[in-house]
Amino acid sequence: MNGVHDMGGMHGFGPVEPEADEPVFHAPWEARVLALRRAVGAWRRWNIDAGRYSIETLPPADYLRMSYYEKWLASCIKLMLGAGLVTPQELASGRRDPAVPVATPPLTPEKVLPAIAAGGPTLRVTSAAPRFEAGAAVRARDINPTGHTRLPRYVRGRRGTIECHHGAHVFPDSNARFEGESPQYLYTVRFAARELWGEAANPADAVYLDLWEDYLEPA
Repeated sequence: MNGVHDMGGMHGFGPVEPEADEPVFHAPWEARVLALRRAVGAWRRWNIDAGRYSIETLPPADYLRMSYYEKWLASCIKLMLGAGLVTPQELASGRRDPAVPVATPPLTPEKVLPAIAAGGPTLRVTSAAPRFEAGAAVRARDINPTGHTRLPRYVRGRRGTIECHHGAHVFPDSNARFEGESPQYLYTVRFAARELWGEAANPADAVYLDLWEDYLEPA
């Protein structure tokens, strides 16, 4: 979807300033939010793409003022409410509603490390042949979807070159809508900086993006 979260290539947000010796967490509550996301995600009531979309649909003013883990917490609350894992009354009171049955958590302490090690691979098997080969000239489709997409606005309608493909992977656009994984080929595409930013860009610079097949068309 088009929104403030898709700020790639936009001016006015200042430079990226890396933090020297940055800690994993800046405060203990951030670690608790990560643990909470892991714990409730184990119920499998949503997938990673639906989770990303829940962050993208935060009100723009909130998205811009929130820190990284504040966004995670806000989206987690939205997801839990939508999945019926918590009630509005429980959120307001901070206490379990005695009328709601107690469920056994699927993620217990001894399962945490194996679950982290397993990750969430998205590589899938498909009998389809890739539409594009390395070196092929392509254009990113100029689309404006209302749901989740991994195609950044700043490359839509721009020409690029296929570098390689990485096999078939879960398609995030359909997966976020719970319409199936619809696996398709994922390509690395090279975009010249001048194609994206105009003649003022350095002619030696380029941007490489991993893009799904549905995002691309022959140039």
